Amino acid sequence: MLLDGDDYKTAAFVPAAYSVKRADRGWEIRAAQRLRKQVFCDEQKLFAHTDRDAIDAIAMPIVALSWNAGIPEQVVGTVRIHADGDGLWHGSRLAVARGFRRMAGLGRELVRVAVGSAHAHGCRRFTATVQTANVTFFESLHWQVLEQVSVCGAPHALMQADLAWYPPCEPDECAVITPRRVAA
Repeated sequence: MLLDGDDYKTAAFVPAAYSVKRADRGWEIRAAQRLRKQVFCDEQKLFAHTDRDAIDAIAMPIVALSWNAGIPEQVVGTVRIHADGDGLWHGSRLAVARGFRRMAGLGRELVRVAVGSAHAHGCRRFTATVQTANVTFFESLHWQVLEQVSVCGAPHALMQADLAWYPPCEPDECAVITPRRVAA
């Protein structure tokens, strides 16, 4: 059964595994949009009603799915990437559902698949605006701060990935992750 809405926060089970891949089904894209709204509008209050913008029309969405008994149950993480010409790619809207943060390295794998997917599509430079609280996490993933910026009135850092650490991912490549620890 696919979980919806507030079930992201109340899942009472630990999935057997997770996968991170390009969203290629309608339900995955819709669930990623709901998760983004939950995180960026409802939880963080960065946006009033929606975080959707013109980038969504050209972006490649990537999702983290929880699996149980060999069936994907829900989107528990997402990020989007898009090309901006001449080998420049950007990542944005990285979100992991509240009940799944710090589990199984979902954020790390979303970043790896995002940058690796862009790299496979000719990326020569990959940047993202990162909330200040997450800069250390990105630095541990071989990113560097280029400058301090403000997004929606909140402090962020414009950061760049070291592409040497992110080999290209094939279009159908998928990361499979087993949980390292049980959620509290």
